[in-house]
Amino acid sequence: MRIEFQPGPYREIACDLLAVPVFEEEAKNASLPGAWSGATRGAVQAVFASGEFKPELHRTCRIGRPPGLKARNLLLIGAGPKAHFDPARAREVAGTAVRKAKAYACGNVVVLCRGGAAPLVAARTAAEGALYGHYEADFHKTRDAESKTVERLRLAFGRAVSRAEAEEGIRQGTITGEAVNAARTLANEPSNILTPTRFAERVREMGEPAGLSVQVLEREELEALGMRSLLAVSRGSAEPPKLMVLRLGAGEKGRGRGPLTALVGKGVTFDSGGISIKPAEKMEEMKGDMAGGAAVFAAMMALARLEPRRRVLGLIPAVENLPGGRAVKPGDVVKSYLGKTIEIINTDAEGRLILADAMAYARTLGAGRILDIATLTGACIVALGNVYAGILGTDQRWIDRMRAGIPFTGEKLWQLPLDAEYRKAIRSNIADIKNVGNRSAGAITAAKFLQEFAEDVPWVHLDIAGVDIEHDGRPFACKGATGFGVRTMVGMFE
Repeated sequence: MRIEFQPGPYREIACDLLAVPVFEEEAKNASLPGAWSGATRGAVQAVFASGEFKPELHRTCRIGRPPGLKARNLLLIGAGPKAHFDPARAREVAGTAVRKAKAYACGNVVVLCRGGAAPLVAARTAAEGALYGHYEADFHKTRDAESKTVERLRLAFGRAVSRAEAEEGIRQGTITGEAVNAARTLANEPSNILTPTRFAERVREMGEPAGLSVQVLEREELEALGMRSLLAVSRGSAEPPKLMVLRLGAGEKGRGRGPLTALVGKGVTFDSGGISIKPAEKMEEMKGDMAGGAAVFAAMMALARLEPRRRVLGLIPAVENLPGGRAVKPGDVVKSYLGKTIEIINTDAEGRLILADAMAYARTLGAGRILDIATLTGACIVALGNVYAGILGTDQRWIDRMRAGIPFTGEKLWQLPLDAEYRKAIRSNIADIKNVGNRSAGAITAAKFLQEFAEDVPWVHLDIAGVDIEHDGRPFACKGATGFGVRTMVGMFE
């Protein structure tokens, strides 16, 4: 899909579909403001007056052959109250417009950018939303695949704006939007296709042309380094483990300022639970247990193109967690890369084991700040459902910054406590620490485990279990992986 800036009066634009966000207040007056009052010769006022269209968020109404316009179709999209129309909602409206355009077989689409955002922000979020909405997860279908596509999308404004500013917004939005979709594709891949080996190959194939330097540590190197916590998880699988290290350009010392930040993403390409095997129901979704690793890769790929102002490094430990004759067992004790011993109580608490070694290794590479992202705990889903990701950590300034960005990213983060009292739940009688506590506060005690390996380095943890998959589809998105976390991480370094 080609995305462009469209200057000039929107009523004069010839296209298959013109999409216009409508605020709830405008429906009460039975008209759109300004030139719209007479532009459609009463067609818009008629659907307002009849109650056929109510501009609740994401609701739509199509008017075919609208009088007074050169567009073949006019699509009214509910934008909710104007006071609540932030960049995140603008992104969703653009995605809704594209998905409706595909449904109507409209290949040439214009979206009118409205609201009070600056042109760069408005164009960026619209471009991101359009790409998000255009994405389909049916790439393994040989029949009945979604073949309709929007070939050309133009962004128009109801006022005079700087072409340079709008085009820069489109450029940034295209980079971020493509990165989010890359993360979605990786997380949507079946685990027989995206093994740890193939994951590393794709990271190299896609990352190096984008400007990333990619290093892959193999099993022998991980053994020599003493990463026995990471290695323990992979022992039940025939697939070898990998640790991917991603750098921007010539290296993390070559760009930006401030302390080096390590982004660490969980890359479990399939999680059966190991010996502590999961229930069969919905186990197929565990192909996406590497969504955190996919998000780190996608964010690094976007940052390589956006040239961040801060120094950043990416690490993705990738494994399969399967039962087998050599699999790690409940009650086993392993020594981590940091030297701390871990009693493994539950082999289904494997993500924290691979993150522990990767986080500690990031410190040896010079990381002065760590952000990890993982589909870590079912307990986070119990606490926050499918709306918010959990955020915890010791770097409150970064936590506050990330939460302040929610109106822009649309990625909701809810801070959970990390008090010292939670540490006692993961005390072990025979080792330095155990990998799970009791049933209480599972998302928090998992974070307390990770804190042991961040130690005094400022650290933030994102538990994205529950928000990594869209189960039912949305007006602006298909079912499947969401790419959650990419926009948040990119935004922290721009």
